[in-house]
Amino acid sequence: MGETLSQDEIDSLLVALNSGEVTTEELRGEEKVVRNYDFRHPNKFSKEQMSFLQLIYDNFARAITSFLSAKLRLSVQISVISIEQVTYGEFTNSISAPSIMVIHDMNPLHGEGIMEIQPSLVFCMLDRLLGGCGVGTIENRTLTEIESTIIKQLTQQMLGISREAWENVIDLKPHVELIEYNPQFAQIVSPSEMVILISLAVNFADTEGTLNICLPFIVLEPILDKMSVHNWFVKGSKEDDPQQRHLLEQQIESMAVPVTVVLGRTSIVVRELLDLQVGDVVLIDRKTDEDIDVYIDVCRKFTAKPGRRNSYLAAQITDFVGKGGTSFE
Repeated sequence: MGETLSQDEIDSLLVALNSGEVTTEELRGEEKVVRNYDFRHPNKFSKEQMSFLQLIYDNFARAITSFLSAKLRLSVQISVISIEQVTYGEFTNSISAPSIMVIHDMNPLHGEGIMEIQPSLVFCMLDRLLGGCGVGTIENRTLTEIESTIIKQLTQQMLGISREAWENVIDLKPHVELIEYNPQFAQIVSPSEMVILISLAVNFADTEGTLNICLPFIVLEPILDKMSVHNWFVKGSKEDDPQQRHLLEQQIESMAVPVTVVLGRTSIVVRELLDLQVGDVVLIDRKTDEDIDVYIDVCRKFTAKPGRRNSYLAAQITDFVGKGGTSFE
């Protein structure tokens, strides 16, 4: 608690103020910094969290570029245009109808997000997936039932890629719920709620368009404390947990690999090969007391002695050739 002034001290201050010896600015001390705050557009995400989202969706753009290039069998270019905070009403008002708005859940987070794709891109994708050259025509209509099913499957795969982009923060399991064409009917939150809007530029087959991802603040709020670049790299550098490592070892150990034992080599002419009979002896370039070669797949890895174990032919390993090995010829 601050020190209480006596009546004599108060009177002295009043006299000094009246005489001009002390100004009000000197009494107030250093002025406080006043920051503008827009109640209609409050910044819910910090600069660090915005940088984190930039990192997330840069990775997402690279991954989805590879996916769509393989899926459409075309050269696809995707990059992040902007990441900004807007109200949900501003987002929906910026979209013309009809539009392709894929509404999906954000399990295990509570709430929904939107992936909005411009119709020009959607019809070109459909044309390519259905056997066309990917040109498509810009039509002012909604999707047919078959077209809607195809786009739902495609966007579900794209959401699966976004799951990989978020894996350092949360194990998202987004699932497509429905496709809405009128922005006024896609009310996942109130118009005044703040959302994060990620805009990506998509370019393929002489077609350009925008893919927008809308994520409400109230959906991401439970994981805001994890949305930092520091946590991204710290978590990414951690070693795998023992359970995951054990599972990976089991999967590797259960894999089948081809093993080839080469007794020796020789060469004969085709006539000799055709004349071979049961009981004939073929001379090879290996003596009976020399080790034989053991190949794993196509690489020579071991040497061994030939023999028999019970009723089976066998080879007893005698030496390890080396880490790299030599190729099977």
